[in-house]
Amino acid sequence: MDVTTDAAAPWLIVGLGNPGPEYAGNRHNVGFMVADLLADRVGGRFKRAGRAQAQVVEGRIGPPGPLNRRVVLAKPMSYMNLSGGPVNALRDFYKVPVAHVVAIHDELDIDYGVLRLKLGGGDNGHNGLKSMTKAFGADYHRVRFGIGRPPGRMPVADFVLKDFSSAERKELDYFVDRAADAVECLVIEGLERAQSTYNS
Repeated sequence: MDVTTDAAAPWLIVGLGNPGPEYAGNRHNVGFMVADLLADRVGGRFKRAGRAQAQVVEGRIGPPGPLNRRVVLAKPMSYMNLSGGPVNALRDFYKVPVAHVVAIHDELDIDYGVLRLKLGGGDNGHNGLKSMTKAFGADYHRVRFGIGRPPGRMPVADFVLKDFSSAERKELDYFVDRAADAVECLVIEGLERAQSTYNS
């Protein structure tokens, strides 16, 4: 499936995370961090989206002309494991094809800060992806932000719900910025170009 499918349709770019200040700096919330940066770039502020349990920013990215894309940035406010419902409601409301949905999420099986972009596939135990796939199928794009594996015998649930370490935070802004660049490249230039540029 190619991104040229229904080129005029908007893109729904979803940062996955948990709502509330107590979760804001967690590894599991890196999707929210990237979405916040993208909102800054389009000059918008997140606000509640009607009846959908989500916050959204509408805007455009890309140069003027045929590569300019209409985007809806979204942060589900339902908690991670229920993300599919709000995302599907937004998808219906904005008439977004599944292939124009992009999920930005933390990924345990990739080293910290490394990015991997792909279309479709499994959820790898990620509850946000699991919920989205259950709601509308697996054929959406993913921008996977590596957080690495927990040290020692720390349970995965504890690890993802902890803030990034002080050492990790030194590079976090750079990695979030790079992930936002990757999302823009995916939407404007397509998956293959974004993969060749950002999959490291």
